[in-house]
Amino acid sequence: MDALADLLDGPRARGAFMLRSTLAPPWSVRIRDEAPLTLLVMVRGEAWMLPDGGPPVQVRPGDIAIVRGPGPYTVADDPATPPQVVIHPGQHCTTPDGVSLAEAMDLGVRAWGTDPDGPAEMLIGTYQLRGAVTRRLLAALPAMLVVPGETFDSPLPGLLGQEIVKDEPGQDVVLDRLLDLLLIAALRAWFSRPGAAAPGWYRAHGDPVVGPVLKLLHRDLARPWTVAGLAAEAGVSRAALAQRFGRLVGEPPMAYLTGVRLAQAADLLRETDATLDAVARRVGYGDAFALSTAFKRERGLSPQEYRTGASA
Repeated sequence: MDALADLLDGPRARGAFMLRSTLAPPWSVRIRDEAPLTLLVMVRGEAWMLPDGGPPVQVRPGDIAIVRGPGPYTVADDPATPPQVVIHPGQHCTTPDGVSLAEAMDLGVRAWGTDPDGPAEMLIGTYQLRGAVTRRLLAALPAMLVVPGETFDSPLPGLLGQEIVKDEPGQDVVLDRLLDLLLIAALRAWFSRPGAAAPGWYRAHGDPVVGPVLKLLHRDLARPWTVAGLAAEAGVSRAALAQRFGRLVGEPPMAYLTGVRLAQAADLLRETDATLDAVARRVGYGDAFALSTAFKRERGLSPQEYRTGASA
């Protein structure tokens, strides 16, 4: 497994908020839901994404916008249109002065907006649980990114559009998995775009020295790696590897390895019922105590506290 595959193996939607939104101008929606990650597919029409403190970003048909929370932002037909709707935590919607709009904008099964035939149509998927998206993935993303439709050739948006309005047994699970797949495909396309502001470890995969070292680390997290051992595998000196790795990735090899190990441990704690000792061995720690010490130092809570919170 390479670093990108390892990173993108993280999203696990559980009861994600899914919606088909159709709107007629003028419209403007203020998002204050504090969700960790939201994905928006522009099906018809155009929209403007307005991050607080950032420049407006236009989203055209076929484009996919990904927004990293929990900060607020606005989606509108025009940057000058004042917000008419506010989305609060729990996806409760009101007017700016607090009057509920839940019934007024309900257009059917996972359908919402001002006009069922409005010229602006969007598919929206929101990860509501922080444990559903790894902290490492969130840290690799800007506050907002847009994958242009012309660079994204996938049947997933169309499939999501077909499934999002169905009301069948098990539909929530189907939609959760589709959201995960669409997010992964969109991020892979975004990371691979020429000129994309990809993180250092992603760009470093093309380096003839650091690239193979990254693959070694991700392929065998449990191995007791040292800088000297990695340098020997790469055929360079320890000093040369440390300098080159730090310059390209942005942190020393062992610090990077620790971050990956703890991120993998967090995923195992969240997704499996493996014992702490078993998790520790799988990610390269000698025992549960060693993992607990590193985990608490990095995240400020014990593995058990993390597991309990992620399952809540």
